[in-house]
Amino acid sequence: MAETIAEQIQLLKRGTVEVFTEAELAQKLTVAAKAGKQLRIKLGLDPTSPDIHLGHTVVLRKMRQFQDLGHRAVLIIGDYTARIGDPTGQNTTRPILSSEQIEQNAKTYFEQAGKILDTSPEKLEVRYNGEWLAKLTLIELIQIAAMKTVAQMLQRDTFKKRLQAEVDVYTHEFLYPLMQGYDSVMIQSDVELGGTDQTFNNLVGRDIQKGYDQPPQIVITMPILVGLDGHEKMSKSKGNYIGVTDEPKDMFGKVMSISDEMMENYFTLLTDLPTEEITTLVDPAKTHPKEAKVLLGKTIVSQFHDEAVAETAAAEFDKVFAQGQLPDDIPEFTLPAESISVKQLLLICKLVETGGEAKRMCAQSAVTIDGNKATDPNAQITPVEGMTIQVGKRRFARLKVNH
Repeated sequence: MAETIAEQIQLLKRGTVEVFTEAELAQKLTVAAKAGKQLRIKLGLDPTSPDIHLGHTVVLRKMRQFQDLGHRAVLIIGDYTARIGDPTGQNTTRPILSSEQIEQNAKTYFEQAGKILDTSPEKLEVRYNGEWLAKLTLIELIQIAAMKTVAQMLQRDTFKKRLQAEVDVYTHEFLYPLMQGYDSVMIQSDVELGGTDQTFNNLVGRDIQKGYDQPPQIVITMPILVGLDGHEKMSKSKGNYIGVTDEPKDMFGKVMSISDEMMENYFTLLTDLPTEEITTLVDPAKTHPKEAKVLLGKTIVSQFHDEAVAETAAAEFDKVFAQGQLPDDIPEFTLPAESISVKQLLLICKLVETGGEAKRMCAQSAVTIDGNKATDPNAQITPVEGMTIQVGKRRFARLKVNH
């Protein structure tokens, strides 16, 4: 644990975008330390999809820092707000999820968040906001809504853009930040964490708490992690993500695919390496970029697996990409010795998820069969024993023939 409040502030500010406000945070930390109490650190997650990627872990890692300083993480599963749909970053209204989808996604979220957070009962509290939101009466909802003006709600960038583009904004979408703010009241949040896309929602929480005569929470915003493409926000739908449940070799290989310019951001947001060491690692005059990237890959893989597994993943990567050899553990698929299209072959061997992806990989000359480029997805191939198929740099399959 950091020895002084100043040192704690320095640690907690690492990798953040804004703290609303640093002076208030210092005061809360000081009062908590003197009283021997835990601060309540809030993070809300709407289970709109089942998987967590490294972009989600940026905020989870900040929450873990608070836990390591002795405070209590309160993870709010937005089972109720997910039914509204947060319009953050959306140019259209989000579809409303079914209760079954929400429940399954929430279960997966918690399991994966446990890879980063301390899940001991004294350090983590998990709450579902349906616990209180489902019980709100109409008059109580009206009282909450009366705490913000329409003009204030329209300050939200997402709503502004949609109105300018003449895209409808529905009344129920105004309720989302109000409900998220009410969550802060119900769990008596001291600090709320979120990405920069949640700044508006989290600041609304401060106002709602004041309306209930509670001390306003500190809001700490974290940057949005850029995906593997170097341009877009990391997202499963964009295919530019590293999942926390990815296989070690896939996780390592994806890290190695990022640009040299992205390394400082990834080191800062996804590792605990000291700032001074990161500065040295990302300076090509002091550290070769490949050496730095290998260390980054090992560090990230170690967090979700272990050091031995990370070393194995690095060695396998070197064998395949630096030395041009085939990996040791190529999945095998048994097929009859009958003519089949390249597209169907890729689908059967689970090297692509859709026929469209198969066509795209072929068009990009990213498919090889026994070392030969396959650019026509409709070309016919007759499987032979031991035939090796490769898609991109990291996907392989080997055929066994059923005569």
